Amino acid sequence: MQIISHPLYLAPIPLYAQLYASQGMLLDADSSFIKQTFRNRTIIATENGAQALTIPVVHNYLQTMRDVRISEHGNWRHQHWNAIQSAYRKSPFFDYYADDFAHFYEEKDGFLLDFNMRLHNVVCELLGLEREIAILEKTSVESIENNFSDLRPLASVQEIEKEKYLNYQPYYQVFAQRNGFIPNLSIIDLLFNMGPEGLLVLRDTKHLSSK
Repeated sequence: MQIISHPLYLAPIPLYAQLYASQGMLLDADSSFIKQTFRNRTIIATENGAQALTIPVVHNYLQTMRDVRISEHGNWRHQHWNAIQSAYRKSPFFDYYADDFAHFYEEKDGFLLDFNMRLHNVVCELLGLEREIAILEKTSVESIENNFSDLRPLASVQEIEKEKYLNYQPYYQVFAQRNGFIPNLSIIDLLFNMGPEGLLVLRDTKHLSSK
């Protein structure tokens, strides 16, 4: 079984739980880009609770994800990396993995798709999650969709908050004693808190229904 997803920014853990149970993933880069989704937003756990980090983009009407360029307006890279450091510097594995992510917030990438895919590859490498990944071609969408688990709804912030995505496997979080366990966060929350054992959390998380 394989899955279809939009290319997401440090995607939520439920996507990786489903990827763990699959043979690979196809990324839909040709559907319309929609703002205020996980295409350019991720959510981390801070001392004050969940915090959204959003990449500013140069967005034109009816633009596809493949064509979306990252905007360098507002020094967002510095802000995102500062927020990540503040949230996870006391986590067990932040020092081990920080250098693998820091350079993403120093370099300038042209396209959001490339940025998201490069981050995804690093996450999978650090977790030891070896799965095939490919771009879904326009000509094959109709013939493929019925044979794949469609997780493209996970790009929606509202969709992931629905009950069917709350079948999570709890794990250690730095601020859990203060805020309680927060589910469905960015995959980096699992990685920085659990390290290689994050793969076991993905294994034990109930597989999600895409229906």
